[in-house]
Amino acid sequence: MENFRQIMDIVGTSVDGVGVLIVVGGALLATVRLAFRRVQTAGSYYMSYRQDVGRAILLGLEFLIAGDLIRTVVVAPTMQNVAVLGLIVLIRTFLSLSLQFEIEGKLPWHRAPSQIARD
Repeated sequence: MENFRQIMDIVGTSVDGVGVLIVVGGALLATVRLAFRRVQTAGSYYMSYRQDVGRAILLGLEFLIAGDLIRTVVVAPTMQNVAVLGLIVLIRTFLSLSLQFEIEGKLPWHRAPSQIARD
């Protein structure tokens, strides 16, 4: 059982690492895309840059929440750790919703039915 917990701790930490890499890589990719857009076209490139960075942060947050869930539920399921996890999930959910609102200009549950089908 102890080996399983160690493995799950490593898996949770790895998922956290993937989340951080997604945020950093997404921000770098968005910056590169901004540089090429700026050279090619003039216009509202700032909004596209914000959307690209916001999407990277949203995806990274999903991985960070998953890593926290794995470590808390499998590795150390104490009441204090579960309470801390609940607080972390609430904060990250608020961040995700506010980022989603900034990117799309509307809340996720106000999307058009055709857009939901594409996702």
